[in-house]
Amino acid sequence: MEKAGYLQRTGYSAFDSEGNVHAVIEFHILGTRYAIRRSDLSKAVSGHVFVQLEELTHQWQYYLGAVKGLAQVSVSGKALNIELFEAGNFTVSLNSLRGVMYGKERLATIVKIPAQPAISARRDVYGQQQISAVV
Repeated sequence: MEKAGYLQRTGYSAFDSEGNVHAVIEFHILGTRYAIRRSDLSKAVSGHVFVQLEELTHQWQYYLGAVKGLAQVSVSGKALNIELFEAGNFTVSLNSLRGVMYGKERLATIVKIPAQPAISARRDVYGQQQISAVV
């Protein structure tokens, strides 16, 4: 697995599309800035629920944009798995994420999960005839 970015606790808030202010955790993945609302992230860490990863923009203030991916705690409970719709799958250790959330650490490393090779679902059986039917 290769390093793809980091997440950080910056202490600032971001406005959503309705004008509400949210505390956020900032994610830098492949040079793009994203954010997860801190309240949603704490729900995801405590239970196995999906949270939205939103685009983060800065124009005098920070603003949350369109949803760009989803994040969920892994089945083993040791990592937060992030699925970006257009960039692939990433993961971050839950211990390092908790360290950032609760102020013990400033940064945590995000790594890219290698893509799984495509497996052919079709099985070719040799020596059998194919019969076509007309309806």
